[in-house]
Amino acid sequence: MNKDNSIETAQKFIHKYFPNCNGALLAGSVVRGEETDTSDLDIVIFDETVPSSYRESLIEFDWPIEVFVHNTSSYKPFFESDRKRARPSLPQMVSEGIILKDDGVIEIIRKEAIDLLKKGPEEWSEITLKIKRYFLTDTLDDFIGCTNRGEEIFIANALAELVSEFVLRSNCHWIGTSKWIVRSLRAYDEDYTIQFVEAFDTYYTTGDKERVIHLVEAAMEPFGGRLLEGFSLGK
Repeated sequence: MNKDNSIETAQKFIHKYFPNCNGALLAGSVVRGEETDTSDLDIVIFDETVPSSYRESLIEFDWPIEVFVHNTSSYKPFFESDRKRARPSLPQMVSEGIILKDDGVIEIIRKEAIDLLKKGPEEWSEITLKIKRYFLTDTLDDFIGCTNRGEEIFIANALAELVSEFVLRSNCHWIGTSKWIVRSLRAYDEDYTIQFVEAFDTYYTTGDKERVIHLVEAAMEPFGGRLLEGFSLGK
């Protein structure tokens, strides 16, 4: 996979399908230098004539392409939605993307994206922290008590996502899912990410739960530790 070739392909794609757009960016793994043999091209289009936002997947010029199409205002609800869920997919693409075309709209939208990313997600409230501690504690207890290897593996999967969310959100950092769990943790703290990956890798490889248990308990400790007894929701 060649970065120059990906830019050339993206430009050809825009020329063919969006020749009159106001702006376009190439984003994603190709831009970050993290592409693999199965990576696609993420292309963000801004076109004031498009009535509403949409996303489309296709293969063109022998490349898998994901195109994210917005008009010059429809992207705003997506920015806000990404901020609320603390997973800034579109702002990240806009902030890091290579400009392929710009009639004067990209600079303004990119500044909005960068400002949003710098600001970070909303801080969790005390009640949200308690709720998250409760469900993290409950899942940890399931993990500790489980003796069925098949069930245990998938409890561990859930635990990895829950504890990564807890650590990142309780420290006002953006979160991710799938491969973005590790990438989001790395953006927060490289050393912690190594501990996180090694703890779960040890469990998956050997079945030893201790490092995972310690990791989860340590995450909750600054906020009062485990929470089960006395927790109430909706009473």
